[in-house]
Amino acid sequence: MYVGRDLTALQMIPKQKWKDSELAFFHHALQQVTPYLNVEGQTMHREIIEEIEARGGLHRNEATYTNGTCVFYE
Repeated sequence: MYVGRDLTALQMIPKQKWKDSELAFFHHALQQVTPYLNVEGQTMHREIIEEIEARGGLHRNEATYTNGTCVFYE
């Protein structure tokens, strides 16, 4: 289950300030409904993808004792 800021709150914040987990969650959610998105939804999804690409993808540089190298939003 996603625990974090909802999309209404995040819309007021530039994508550059979103956490990786927020980008990952909303990318996955919008990806699931892509055929049904209107122009605004498609634009938001594209901006999320562009921010993920600008960060070099969604991955951790190294694993820790409690976290692996993948970003999980649950």
